[in-house]
Amino acid sequence: MFIASKASEAIKAIYNAEIEPSALQVGVTRKEFEGDYTLVVFPLLRMSRTTPENTGKAIGDWLVANVPEISGFNCVKGFLNILFSNLYWNELFSEIVSTPDFGYLPSTGKNVMVEFSSPNTNKPLHLGHIRNNLLGDSVSRLLKASGNNVIKTTIVNDRGIHICKSMLAWQKVGHGATPESAGKKGDHLVGDMYVAFNDIFKKEVEELVAGGMDEETAKKEAPCLKEAHEMLRKWEAGDPEVRDLWQRMNKWVLDGFDETYAALGITFDKVYFESQTYLLGKELVQKGLDMGVFVREADGSVWCDLTADGLDRKLLLRSDGTSVYITQDLGTAERRFAEYSLDSHVYVVGDEQNYHFQVLKLILKKLGFSWADAIYHLSYGMVELPEGKMKSREGTVVDADDLIEKMYQEAKATSEESGKLDDMDDEEKERLFRMIGLGALKYFIIKVDPKKTMLFNPKESIDFNGNTGPFIQYTHARIRSILRKASERGVAVAGEVPSVELSAKEVRLIKLLNLFPAKVAEGAAAYSPAVIANYAYDLAKEFNQYYHETPILKEEDPAMLQARLVLIDTLSAVLRRAMGILGIELPERM
Repeated sequence: MFIASKASEAIKAIYNAEIEPSALQVGVTRKEFEGDYTLVVFPLLRMSRTTPENTGKAIGDWLVANVPEISGFNCVKGFLNILFSNLYWNELFSEIVSTPDFGYLPSTGKNVMVEFSSPNTNKPLHLGHIRNNLLGDSVSRLLKASGNNVIKTTIVNDRGIHICKSMLAWQKVGHGATPESAGKKGDHLVGDMYVAFNDIFKKEVEELVAGGMDEETAKKEAPCLKEAHEMLRKWEAGDPEVRDLWQRMNKWVLDGFDETYAALGITFDKVYFESQTYLLGKELVQKGLDMGVFVREADGSVWCDLTADGLDRKLLLRSDGTSVYITQDLGTAERRFAEYSLDSHVYVVGDEQNYHFQVLKLILKKLGFSWADAIYHLSYGMVELPEGKMKSREGTVVDADDLIEKMYQEAKATSEESGKLDDMDDEEKERLFRMIGLGALKYFIIKVDPKKTMLFNPKESIDFNGNTGPFIQYTHARIRSILRKASERGVAVAGEVPSVELSAKEVRLIKLLNLFPAKVAEGAAAYSPAVIANYAYDLAKEFNQYYHETPILKEEDPAMLQARLVLIDTLSAVLRRAMGILGIELPERM
């Protein structure tokens, strides 16, 4: 940073002491104090051997005398508040404007894989999946903006007992229904079958309990559960009839998922299927046995003892030789790192799987994979509704498709109330309503730190005031409206910035714009797109304050008018880049 570099020079000149600029603590001056940037003086006292005030004054005097961009300073205890000259802000503004794709960071040359979504093919995507998808997609965009080569991937859990439950229910109560005959998306139809299985199961358990069996035993002995397990055995044996039904129902679900992903703007570079990967890892089990990392018990099962590491013993192969989920994860991780020469792998999975990823990394380390530490579990909290938690098997989830449609309807109703869309044709209105609804949904979810459990309120998210997506979208549309009006008067935004006397509000906007690259780096380091969301809100809020205090188009000085138009044009571009990282479009008109 400029100020850290110059302060380092000052310390060398005054105290004959070498200090790296990166070792200095510099931040934006707090609003209640006069200044632009603040240097923390306390760590420098061992060099100056005097009071904080004297140290700050000596450095401040040197900076004012030797750096033309610095116009003044003041000391508040151990804090040196530095004021920059108009020259500095004009130079910085010109630098921002002339930097292509300002905010995006140079290439790191690193390959990063992000796995997210990873749904089961026994139900449609719901609100919990939406948080996972939006977080995974925005983290992917954020890591790309910070200079990485990003591979977006998902693994579809398309086999197992939960899949067989939906299949069995379809055989029992589905009456041969198809998505076409039922008039439903395929994932919804199969999800109905999963709920139907649970109804059958509960009824059978009640009948067994009524016949004198205790409830725990009844849950194990329910005929439908035994049938589902038998269906799974047949699937693994390659039974043609079971496999045919499995392929048909899976296709229904996958087609439905594709529609939902398209509505959310989600894409993947690589899709894995559990049915194709569940056997991966068996070779690693043998490797672990050969290395003495794993042990085979008398019943034939294979375990990894992690008790010395503060964890439990972990099953890797059952006594019948079948693999468990972590066995697949071990094999899939090995394949991905080899196939893509990965530098890191991010798993976007809820916090209920924290222990699983601890175990995964530790076992990979024990197997000798140096890249095990390059695995990162992006753990996130649950999404709750005002009415409480969701339960898939009871059919009390908030369906993703229904939520997307609800957001569209909320956006439509709110926008039409404003009465500002009369000059738009129907097609443009429809695009706008979808853009606002989706922007509201994405922003409301992404602005919350991933690690926190969040409460989602659709109506609150669509508000055109406050920290919401529509507020930022409206701010962008307002800026574009000003620029259109200027163009209609024959005033175009020029490529170069004229040097003018900038107001305090304009300096504040330039400061905020200049923070964008640092925010991208900060968000990427923390795997938190919430950093970018809240930065975009701060920028939009600051512009609105500026707009209400500054009649931009009434400015009579041509140079000042041009500077202000370039400033807000640049601001709109940075808003588009920031919100683009979140996967949110900004309209030209609202």
